[in-house]
Amino acid sequence: MIMANKLYFEHPSLKKWFTKITEIKEVDSLFHIKLEDSSFYPEGGGQPSDFGTINGIEIVDLIEDDEEVIHVLNEKPDTNEATCEINWDRRIDHMQHHSGQHLLSATIIELFDIPTVSFHLGKETVTIDLDTPSLSAEQLNQIERAVYEKILANIEIKTYFVNKEELNTLQLRKLPKVEDNIRIVEILHTDLSACCGTHVKQIGEIGLIKLIKTEKVRQTTRLHFKCGYRALEEVQKTSKTLSNINQLFNTHTDQVKDKVETTINEFKEAQKEIEKMKETIFNSISNELLLNATNDIIIKTFEEESVKDLQLLAKTIQSKKPSLLVFSSVKEQKLLLINQLKNDVHCGELIKNLLKQVEGKGGGGAGQAQATFETSIQLNEAENTLKRILLSQVNV
Repeated sequence: MIMANKLYFEHPSLKKWFTKITEIKEVDSLFHIKLEDSSFYPEGGGQPSDFGTINGIEIVDLIEDDEEVIHVLNEKPDTNEATCEINWDRRIDHMQHHSGQHLLSATIIELFDIPTVSFHLGKETVTIDLDTPSLSAEQLNQIERAVYEKILANIEIKTYFVNKEELNTLQLRKLPKVEDNIRIVEILHTDLSACCGTHVKQIGEIGLIKLIKTEKVRQTTRLHFKCGYRALEEVQKTSKTLSNINQLFNTHTDQVKDKVETTINEFKEAQKEIEKMKETIFNSISNELLLNATNDIIIKTFEEESVKDLQLLAKTIQSKKPSLLVFSSVKEQKLLLINQLKNDVHCGELIKNLLKQVEGKGGGGAGQAQATFETSIQLNEAENTLKRILLSQVNV
């Protein structure tokens, strides 16, 4: 038997209604409320639950129990008369995306015979997983255009219940998981699916479907998309970003790609020149460090160089005379230990022992290890401690 008090089936756009509380139970300091009529949708079918209030009290959870909706409140209503209000922003967002998903999945089958295997409707991301290893950019453009044309046609969406016998006469895209109270959502001449969720009455109410990106998930393709207000916000955000880029490059949208590519190429060339200059500088520094080394141990603090720079310097030193290096990068608050000698010094073990004496994080292997510290004081203390360990305990 279909529960007559589930108003969201026939009136998904209902925002406010008046009804009676038929039952109140206290469970773990929360109050479980049953209503004579409810339009609050509990989670199900890939769609999250509604938010809203009863007599101004926020609903903290919705539970479906034996086809009845239980409304969980953290306060007890002081009357059996109930004024109920839906969080409409959340409801219309769910309606647009759930109807949008039906339309999108049906269109992808129509165009490419690719079925949808799962649907996720979240606060930040909405996705469908498609039974295909990939979708081309051209396919995505075709899908988006075909969906938009259907939205412009403003096709009607009908919902109704059928029994098992009637179900056998329907060609459903999505089969039901239940055997009783089977609800059908039909986009006329487009899609026929079993679904218990809330939907718009006309496809035009979706407004817009914007495909965002795809990613490979095992043997399927996950398609990210946005509908309605979310799609509008996405387009506005993208337009604003592009406008800002245009201003930065002092160019127009149709020229921005060429401008960005030119800038990237110029940057790469500049990086190559910088690397050549670094090689020259590090060659000079390495000569000085090797000249002042003690027992093939080089300990040096660098103010501006990164760990990546110091690793390049280490390679330059190794090409001339392998050494045991202790380099500190003040810029990155890191200490780098590199052993280029053929001895029993294990860099990772030394760093491990060092971190027992000076607070920091790090590790590594036999030939190279590093540690990171929160302050320059800790970095300086670590360098001095490691220096004492090397000079007093390590046989090099």
